[in-house]
Amino acid sequence: MDVDTATSAVQTPNKHPVPEVEIYCYLLVLIFLIDQKRYDEAKACSSASIARLKNINRRTVDILASRLYFYYSYSYELTNNLAEIRGDLLALHRMATLRRDELGQETLLNLLLRNYLHYNLYDQAEKLRSKAPRFEAHSNQQFCRYLFYLGKIRTIQLEYTDAKESLLQAARKAPVAAQGFRIQCNKWAIIVRLLLGEIPERTVFMQKGMKKALTPYFELTNAVRIGDLELFKSVADKFSSTFSSDRTQNLIVRLRHNVIRTGLRNISISYSRISLSDIAKKLRLDSPNPVADAESIVAKAIRDGAIDATIDHANGWMISKETGDVYSTNEPQFAFNTRIVFCLNMHNEAVKALRFPPNSHKEKESDEKRRERQQQEQEIAKHMAEEDDDDF
Repeated sequence: MDVDTATSAVQTPNKHPVPEVEIYCYLLVLIFLIDQKRYDEAKACSSASIARLKNINRRTVDILASRLYFYYSYSYELTNNLAEIRGDLLALHRMATLRRDELGQETLLNLLLRNYLHYNLYDQAEKLRSKAPRFEAHSNQQFCRYLFYLGKIRTIQLEYTDAKESLLQAARKAPVAAQGFRIQCNKWAIIVRLLLGEIPERTVFMQKGMKKALTPYFELTNAVRIGDLELFKSVADKFSSTFSSDRTQNLIVRLRHNVIRTGLRNISISYSRISLSDIAKKLRLDSPNPVADAESIVAKAIRDGAIDATIDHANGWMISKETGDVYSTNEPQFAFNTRIVFCLNMHNEAVKALRFPPNSHKEKESDEKRRERQQQEQEIAKHMAEEDDDDF
């Protein structure tokens, strides 16, 4: 019988390629579709890749899987369908936890926080963040994103001190090339510092490549610093579209009280005695009963310790007390303590970030000890050779 050797020599290709190559091809196609702005096709491709990825349990795929998770969420975000994949992201996070895929857990936790914050679900985001397992960060980029989302959550929860620390740390740790991310961190950090009663330095707004993006916040800071309520309103109206796109509009509404308090503090320093009606005029209060509002604002500022003054209700005056020596109070101690704590935390983070070569803790061998060891090795080898000759 004639045998067709040509057809038998042809090897049938493998039905399933190597999983790493398959996932990498999915990733390349997905990035290409997003670059070409074919978002619907990218969404379908990402869903198919995630369905395939669920059936692969190999640690060599973890890094590629973390990138695939990001583009999976990004493709749905571009089509404004982030809510559809929230359940899938939670299932993937649970799967990554069971497989001890820590890089996948970091990525998916950030994607879930971004998903919740996109729809202003801050309470759910905080519940997830507080209950999710924590471990040492493996990716600096993911850690920066986590700090940024944590700062936004803390800001909405009125925990401004923790929010400021997280946002500034995220801006410091972010790569220089990630300019858009650093701009967002600085925008939120500026608002938080204003809410804390601090005035950011001018150098914050003059950073390279950020001056134009931070111009609305620079004018807002100037209005808060002066304490001019009318200027504050005009700036808020002028850049309302910018603040809305940055999702800081609600925070700027909170700043109105800080503007009034700053203006009141300037008035108390300038005047030893001033009527409540003049205070209302200088603060430009546009309420139906400005004198009563000015009286309640002054009373609250005195109670909170913002100003050192008293109210003469009979005559309708605010009487400021003489300013004492600040160095006779505990203010310098608190300021130095804040700086010392900041430096100690930075030192601890630097020590944690150090990388040591293996066995570096062991004492290095001196030249004399090395010669003694080599001599002992030669004597042992010579002795063993003599024993071999005797046996022979």
